[in-house]
This record gives sequence, C-alpha cells and structure tokens, in this order.
Amino acid sequence: MLAAMYLGDRTMSVEERDPDELHPGEVSVSVAYVGICGTDLHIFHGDMDQRVSLPATIGHEMAGTIVAIGDGVEGWKVGEAVTVMPLAWDGTCPACRAGNQHICQNLDFIGIDTPGALQERWNVPASTLVRIPAGVSLRDAALVEPVAVAVHDVRRSELAAGDKAVVIGAGPIGVLIATVATAFGAQVVVSEIDPKRRAAAEEMGLHTIDPSAVDPAAWVNEWTGGAGADVVFEVSGAAAAVLGATALAKVRGTVVVVAIHSQPRPIDLQRVFWRELRILGARVYERCDFERAVEMIAEGSIPADRLITRIVPLAEVNEAFTDLETGQAMKLLVEVSR
Repeated sequence: MLAAMYLGDRTMSVEERDPDELHPGEVSVSVAYVGICGTDLHIFHGDMDQRVSLPATIGHEMAGTIVAIGDGVEGWKVGEAVTVMPLAWDGTCPACRAGNQHICQNLDFIGIDTPGALQERWNVPASTLVRIPAGVSLRDAALVEPVAVAVHDVRRSELAAGDKAVVIGAGPIGVLIATVATAFGAQVVVSEIDPKRRAAAEEMGLHTIDPSAVDPAAWVNEWTGGAGADVVFEVSGAAAAVLGATALAKVRGTVVVVAIHSQPRPIDLQRVFWRELRILGARVYERCDFERAVEMIAEGSIPADRLITRIVPLAEVNEAFTDLETGQAMKLLVEVSR
C-alpha cells in the first residue's frame, strides 16, 4: 500500500510499504480523504520532532470505509463508512479518573504520537470509530474532526442562544467556531486582519470586522450597548490578540483560548480582575462533540463546499503542505485512496 511519510526537514515522501498487522480490538480502514490542519503543519515545520517518531505517518482528520475487522471487535461490519476520534487514553491517570479522558495526562493523540491516516490502510482501535450516516459523502465526513473541535470549544464556553460572541481569527477553526456558534443561536462577529480570510468568512455568511481599520473594543462596545461580548474566542494565536481579548468581554464574560501558543503570552489581568472574567482553555473534544459534528454535517449546517478549498492526490501531499503554508487555503484534503 501507499503511505505518506514525514521525514523531517519539511519533507513528505510517498512510499510503498506493507500494511500493518491487524491486532485484536482493531479495525482496518480504507482511508478516502485526509484533511491537513495547523497541527500537521507544525509537524511539517519540525516543531514537534521531539514528539513524532521519524519517519512518521501523520494525519488525523479523515473519513473512510472499514475493510477488515480484528478479533474481539463487535458492532461494526465491513463496508461501513466511518471517521476516527483519534484519542487513546490510559484510563488510570487523575484526569481520566475524574472523567476527563479526552485530556488524559498520558494521552496518545493518534496521528501524532502514533501512526496516522495518510496511508491507504489505517489500523485503529475500534473504540475510536464514529459512524457516518448514509447520505453523507466521505469528502464531507473528513471535516468531522475539525467541526468537533469547534463544537467542543462552543460547548465549553457555555454560549447560549441570543448571546453575543467574538471570534478572533478567521482560519479554518475560527470560521467553524463562528459557524457552530451561529447554529447554536448566538450572534457572532469574526475579527480578522487578513483581507482574503475575511472575504472567505463573509462568503460563508459571517459578519466580520477588520481590526486594522476599526478598534475592536470600541466596535464591540457599540455592538453590545456598552456591555461587552458574552464570549470571546481567541483562535488567532497572535500575542496582540491575547492581550486585547479581555477588553472585548462583558462583566463576568468568558474568554476561551483555542489557539496553540508555543510560548507564554502577556494578558491583561487587571481587566480579568476588574470584570471578574473567566479564562478557559479548550482542547480537542469528547465523543459527544464528534457525534454532534456528524449531525451538523449531515443536516447541512456546515458549508462543506465553501470550506474545502482544494483536494489533492496523495502523490502531491508535499505540495499540499507548502500550499497550506501560505495561509490562504481554508481546508485542503488529500485523496488517499479511490
């Protein structure tokens, strides 16, 4: 079978190799599509070389079809369309024992810590499978994982229908958070400095502001009648955005940190104190988030056609990563097997 391997030094190579042995409790999935995300790009840049084992098959946003079932697996059959919730927890650490298995202190993020989906046949624990209903294309189903991220972020914020939310950053996750929050009944504005990303968000029906042209704090103050936003999602990863996020939130409002920050950032703790703000982290997802994401894609709440910028064959995976570096693509999918 063919597999894309990260070799280090910003290099991906597509190689022929034997399929992995199917172990008890596993299923083998014929991978149809794999989405490339910001975490994959961090790996490509070498930022996670201490975590991945080279050469590494990466990728965790996917959809495919079951082609083989290992011993001891029940409730699944060959031919079913599935995606994978790529988390494996130990069940014994303090986080797991407290019911927070998705952020296990010894979490195996499949596709980073262990082999991922950029291969024609992918063996995964049956416990990670999520069923894709009839009528949902495998192309669209490859968006389930990032949609689940957005669902988890919005659910963690406790955003309610009628609330006002600001999303800082109109990358793929920022746009999905705004889309999910809107579907949950909130009023949403997206703050984005890049004109192309701002235009892409507007094409999806989202309201945007340009923080280089207007003062976001003043704009939000007027929008909310002087109150401030109920929830602010920081999705840009920029230091200035973190510093300014607290100025956008209402008294006892919530700031949700979604972006991955590779280094400590300054934050206005005087504002946090003065307005009794909540600062929340939101990482990965729980199974209920995956199931809700599947429902949203199935019902058409997620504009898949507008989100998917381009689909490339597995042979062009290296070019796909370099294209993603430009920051202009909303979502690139790799077609792994036909």
